Amino acid sequence: MTALTIPTTPQLIVPPFTLETAILKVRAAEDAWNSRDPERVSLAYTVDSVWRNRSEFPVGREQIRAFLQRKWERELDYRLVKALWAFSENRIAVRFRYEWHDAAGQWHRSYGNELWEFDEQGLMRRREASINDRPISEHEREFFWPAPGPRPVSHPGIPNVDAE
Repeated sequence: MTALTIPTTPQLIVPPFTLETAILKVRAAEDAWNSRDPERVSLAYTVDSVWRNRSEFPVGREQIRAFLQRKWERELDYRLVKALWAFSENRIAVRFRYEWHDAAGQWHRSYGNELWEFDEQGLMRRREASINDRPISEHEREFFWPAPGPRPVSHPGIPNVDAE
């Protein structure tokens, strides 16, 4: 595949998705989340978007924005990598990993899957996330790039076969 130009906002990529546009949508979402900017991230969702994230069920941009604000106040030095798992006309499934530490300095690696559904304008109207956390030591960290900010193109992302 040739080098892809990634739009700065994920909502500019609209269904129906192709392999190339699904990959772009995933990377644009990853870059937005790595900004750790709740306002920027919330604009990728419909005003009435429905989420399931662990035990929280935010509905709408305002609740999503508040959720993200709390998340990044708790999950410090957050760095995320997403990978396309599957797609259809207006749906995308992703795998992801992210690393963060708590206020006490304990590092964690979080693993998960997300199911996304989009409207015709490319805004996400539904997001269902399943996430597991694992404490790690600082020397087990894998994600080292200046944060907040996008993952460098040179970073390998998520391997196809997980050893964990």
